[in-house]
Amino acid sequence: MTSRYLITGGAGFIGSNFARMILETEPDALVTNLDLLTYAGVKATVDELDAFENHTFVQGDIRDAGLIEELVPGHDVVVNFAAESHVDRSIDGPSVFLETNVLGTGVLVDAARRHEVATFVQVSTDEVYGSIPEGFPDESAPLRPSSPYSASKAAADLLVQSYRVTYDYPVIVTRCTNNYGPYQFPEKLIPLFVTNLLDGHRVPLYGDGLNERDWLHVQDHCTAVRLLIDEGVPGETYNISADAQLTNLDLTHRILSLMGKDESQIEPVTDRPGHDRRYALDSSKLRALGWKPRSNIEERLEETIDWYRDNQDWWRPLKATS
Repeated sequence: MTSRYLITGGAGFIGSNFARMILETEPDALVTNLDLLTYAGVKATVDELDAFENHTFVQGDIRDAGLIEELVPGHDVVVNFAAESHVDRSIDGPSVFLETNVLGTGVLVDAARRHEVATFVQVSTDEVYGSIPEGFPDESAPLRPSSPYSASKAAADLLVQSYRVTYDYPVIVTRCTNNYGPYQFPEKLIPLFVTNLLDGHRVPLYGDGLNERDWLHVQDHCTAVRLLIDEGVPGETYNISADAQLTNLDLTHRILSLMGKDESQIEPVTDRPGHDRRYALDSSKLRALGWKPRSNIEERLEETIDWYRDNQDWWRPLKATS
């Protein structure tokens, strides 16, 4: 049976990688890709996806109830990647984060419920748990978001989960750690540092660089979401993590070493407000379904650096306008 996917935010980093995976591995699938093409939604990425005959791109906003009402009927799965997602931008201007991440998600999940879409996946973030001093929290941990971005995602998670309780609607919430890989907008740490170094510039490192993150390759994230569409329990939340904890300073050193650079290329900058010290997740609930990362960060980081070195025509226009 042909599966019909509505993927929102499918011109962005994770959404486009997920759309590409579906198109490459499920040739009979039909993919509708909805993206507003804000600064992080890349038209060049959409043009690549349009090479697949079963890909249909729609430029639009998940807050547009009329558009969503037209698009949702007939789909089997809705996967909501659409979000404003940069913490620094949320500190400078939180309004659009609340509008897109909360109100937009509400418009989307309500339409999916009314039109009886079989599965709704809300893609969220480990940042909703806040800073984790020690240990690895599971899905029952309290939500303690620290930024307008993470607060907006936590609110969206709770809204989606309420649809299971109130309407018995089959929603799934996923919360992933820091993603990296191809097609990531070059304001994020890894592509920013790599592209800066390719251009002979220094890399800006917040504070003492000891903020710790788990690094999850985007393709591993996508395979987890795909598995949960088939195997996830409706109403449940699933953490997605790679068990690849690194401080930002350690990660910076790895990037410098792989690119033949030294510590003189580090430019210390003032830490951002409310910068969470540590994120970490227990993903054993997902792993019990058979998922695990394909390979380690040492291999995938070098592969990611090579992608940005080989695809400068993709990221240079983005850095010129950001």
